[in-house]
Amino acid sequence: MVLTGGKPMPTGHATGGTGPARSRERFLQGEPVEAGVRTSILSSWQRSRSLGLSPDQADLPFRDDFDREARIIRAAVPVLDRLQARFAGSKMNISVADASGTVLLRRFGEASLARSLPAFQRVPGFVFAERVAGTNGIGLALAERQLIRVHGAEHFAERSQRSACRALPVRDPLSGRIEGVLCFGYPSSTEDPGLAITIRKAAQAIERRLLGQSSARERALLRAYLDTGASASVGLHHTIGVDELALELHPRDRAVLTEKAAELISRGQRAAAVVSLFDGRRVTLVSRPMRSGSGVEGVAIEAVLPGPAPREPLAVPTQVDVPPGFSSRLAVVTAIPPPRFVPAAAAPGRLPVAALSRHLPDIAYGPFGADGRGGVADDHLDAPTEARGLVMVGEPRVGTYALAARRRLELLSEASARIGTTLDVRRTAQELAETAVPRLADFVTIDLPEAVLRGEESADPRTDLHRTVVHGIRDDLPFSPVGKQVDFGPTTPQIRCLTSGQAVLEPDLKAAAGWLAQDPEHTERLLTQVHSLIAVPLVARGVILGIASFYRAQDPAPFGDDDRSLGLELASRAALSIDNARRYTRERTMVLTLQRSLLPHDLPDQDAVEIAHRYLPAESDVGGDWYDVIPLSGTRIGLFVGDVVGHGMLSAATMGQLRTAARSFAELDFPPDEVLTHLDNLVGRLDREEPAAGAGVIGATCLYAIYDPTSQQCTMARAGHPPPALVLPDGTVSFPDLPAGPPLGLGGLPFEAAEIHLPEGSRLLLYTDGLIEDRHRDVDVVLDQLRGALAHPEHTPEQTCQTVLETVAPAHPCDDIALLVARTHALDPQRIAAWDLPADPARVSEVRAAALRQLADWGLDEAAFAAELMLSELVTNAIRHGAGPIRVRLLHGRTLICEVSDASNTAPHLRRAASTDEGGRGLFLVAQLAQSWGTRYLTEGKVIWAECGLDAA
Repeated sequence: MVLTGGKPMPTGHATGGTGPARSRERFLQGEPVEAGVRTSILSSWQRSRSLGLSPDQADLPFRDDFDREARIIRAAVPVLDRLQARFAGSKMNISVADASGTVLLRRFGEASLARSLPAFQRVPGFVFAERVAGTNGIGLALAERQLIRVHGAEHFAERSQRSACRALPVRDPLSGRIEGVLCFGYPSSTEDPGLAITIRKAAQAIERRLLGQSSARERALLRAYLDTGASASVGLHHTIGVDELALELHPRDRAVLTEKAAELISRGQRAAAVVSLFDGRRVTLVSRPMRSGSGVEGVAIEAVLPGPAPREPLAVPTQVDVPPGFSSRLAVVTAIPPPRFVPAAAAPGRLPVAALSRHLPDIAYGPFGADGRGGVADDHLDAPTEARGLVMVGEPRVGTYALAARRRLELLSEASARIGTTLDVRRTAQELAETAVPRLADFVTIDLPEAVLRGEESADPRTDLHRTVVHGIRDDLPFSPVGKQVDFGPTTPQIRCLTSGQAVLEPDLKAAAGWLAQDPEHTERLLTQVHSLIAVPLVARGVILGIASFYRAQDPAPFGDDDRSLGLELASRAALSIDNARRYTRERTMVLTLQRSLLPHDLPDQDAVEIAHRYLPAESDVGGDWYDVIPLSGTRIGLFVGDVVGHGMLSAATMGQLRTAARSFAELDFPPDEVLTHLDNLVGRLDREEPAAGAGVIGATCLYAIYDPTSQQCTMARAGHPPPALVLPDGTVSFPDLPAGPPLGLGGLPFEAAEIHLPEGSRLLLYTDGLIEDRHRDVDVVLDQLRGALAHPEHTPEQTCQTVLETVAPAHPCDDIALLVARTHALDPQRIAAWDLPADPARVSEVRAAALRQLADWGLDEAAFAAELMLSELVTNAIRHGAGPIRVRLLHGRTLICEVSDASNTAPHLRRAASTDEGGRGLFLVAQLAQSWGTRYLTEGKVIWAECGLDAA
């Protein structure tokens, strides 16, 4: 015995077996089911158990009040008779059930099979719905809405363990609605794979007969219309006006007339509607309810035009092709507007009359005149009257389906334009919800794994779902909020759709046991508002991206199969756009990570300028913008900003190479114009070395500035880059007119540097073109905005950066923006000591003594010994190997810097002296005592400098 819902449940004969029998036994005992049980079967078992069904239950509900003249019965009887003849002598039994699971027809290959069944199952009327019979072919086909095979122990009930079955829903071809189920039952030992083809062909035959019934009803409606007095009003001179109108109708007008006529049919009552045409004319559509002699109720739609119509002869009846199943002698009713008045591809149930006339009985209709005999009364020929013609006839029910089909197509067309307008995962999911509400659903929730939101693939989306979108006609429903992790139970429609990869329809949530069991308190509150659900997996390129759940609340009609198909189509289109956005997010994240890793993380400590910086990547793609701050000798500072042409990984990688090379050239103490020349050569070499596989030409722009706090002079050069902005301490803003220079990579063209005096407290703004250049804005206007944003001398560099981004930068940048703001400081003249001396070795001692006195005044007695030795070596080398005049300078900043300059361009070289050498150890000694040392070249001569750390002096 197994307990289910607190009640004992016997396991019966299936226990102790293997395969499905063993899985079923473990399931009934509450144990985890091993792999191998099909998803649809396991889901049905779980639903059956949640409904409290017992596997040994023998009785089934029985109904005797079903309609024995139902459409499905009339369509299926001949098909079942043929199947019975085909399977004569076999153990096959064939059933047809309605959409509620009630068996309406049954046939047996052997008559003796009926005697082996319980008495109540030998005649039609017993119910095999899943909610009362558990897992079986008919019930599962209705639940899954597709071809189903249930074999042996896969049945939930004990009574069916030795049988197998295949079942397939039968749909109305016009509406797509499930009319019933065709089921083949047979012993499990006689399984035949060919039955899948047989049952599909049989179901298609029943569906064709259902369509034939609809066509017969349409013929009856048309016949009733022609037989009424209305046909007399469709005279020769009355119809020609509509006919002429049809010849010149704008395609949009035809669609509007068709749509409005179908809408009038769907209302099923007498009404009129005025339709304004594209050229300003107006057509009145009139609907007239009618009833055929056989009892078919429908609506005829006529078009009425004011004014007289000219007389012209009508064409003779035209022979047309004959659809299968109809008579070969057919004719077009030429007195009625031809098919061009309404599109020939109009949906079933609102066909043009000329199309309907092909379904008329075995007669040929000629023109119907005002005299009712095919002619026209002479006294009516010249009477000014309304032109009037039949547009379409149909049944309201079928017209409703046709109208719904058109609106679904319109929704899909709109979805193609609305979904995927951006490459943002969240925005694309929001667009799906906005498209579906309210035309398909009243509420939509979309759940995506956190990994998908980051641009990655989720390892197991069932355990990593986060609420991404909640959208609906109201905001007061108790759905889980956006951002919250959602956990769906194994029997919920959402997990079932992820597992099966198919949309899951729950037309009645109050009967959806798996959905109710997830969170009883939460679902109870939702059930007061929503009543129907479609759960659709978001799958693209084989990757599961998440779940879209469509809920219906206000619409009294529950979701149907057409709604499920529409939801699946919408979700499929959205999933492809979400996957594109996910892939873009992943690639953009990779490029952005590379870009940020190549930019400076921490700016160096220095006293020359106060620095603030920003980097803002483009929304569409990451480019190659960069900036850098490089401490130079003599307390100077180098400021770089540059922009590599293009976007993507190549631009980011090229940017990294350029930044590294620029830093190396700068640290060699080259002046700005020479640094740009070396970078120009490098870019040209990279362009030549890059494979020509469509990578494009590598190019870049750059601006390099060197600021010297001892002289407050700034030397700048640019290579095709926008000039900097200069803000003086009084708030005056200017854009220095620097020589433009060619972009990097052109080669062979010179670069020029310019020198500008920057008073202490000046702000220098270096930026890339993404800040000011935008196709939607004028550059001059943007520069004026930039001027206004900078005209605040009290702002710090951080405040300046923030203000510029808020007021000048575009809201949606199409290009990267790099921004560097430097506020200048001046080195206190009291911290600078300088001496000029001739090239006389006797003066070295005087310089040493003066330097020691200056160090004592600065309180740097501990650094005196190292400074004295370094100065001695540097001055001696300048006297011996350089040319006068010679200048010595000490700079007291964060470190102690000793500089010796002379007029010679000969640079010293560090070498290791042999043990027998009497000299050559001076620079080696300097290198050991100094924190760093080097040479920089002047316009005339050079400077040898050595930097000594004060803490280690």
